[in-house]
Amino acid sequence: WRVSSLLAIVVYLQIGSSAISFVASFIGQCLVAISLWFWADINDEISDLPPSPLKLGFLGWRWATTIYCALSAIALIPFLSCSFVGTSSDYCQAWFQPAWLYYQFFHANSKPAFLSFLGFVGLVIYALSFGYFAIVRLGKQGRSAMVGDE
Repeated sequence: WRVSSLLAIVVYLQIGSSAISFVASFIGQCLVAISLWFWADINDEISDLPPSPLKLGFLGWRWATTIYCALSAIALIPFLSCSFVGTSSDYCQAWFQPAWLYYQFFHANSKPAFLSFLGFVGLVIYALSFGYFAIVRLGKQGRSAMVGDE
C-alpha cells in the first residue's frame, strides 16, 4: 500500500490537470513493479509455500501485475513531455479524463483546485516519507517489511 498510494495521489493531481502527475504516475508504476520483487519477506513467503494453487496464483498475480505496470510505464514514456511543455494540448488532456470522471462521481461538490492541492500535499508527504525510507530505514533495516527489531 505504501507504493501504490502514489497512484492514488496521481488521481488527485490529475483532477487539477497538474503536469507533475505524468512523472508521478510513471514513478508509481515503476515502484509497484519493483516492490513486488524487491521485498525479502515476500520472496521468503513464496519460497516457503509448498507447490499449490495458492502459490501458483500468487506467482501468476505477481507476474501479471509486473507486466501490467511495466507496459503502463512504457506507454506513459511519450507523455512525460507533458510534464515539461505543458498540458494544454489534446494529446495531454486525454490522460486527465478518467480522473475527471472520478471527480464527477465522488467529489462533485468540491473544487478541482482544492483536490489538486490535496494531491500536492500528499505528494510532498509521500516524497518526504519515501526519502526517509530510502536514506535511513533501508540502510538500517534492509529489504524487510517488518517493523521493529525482529
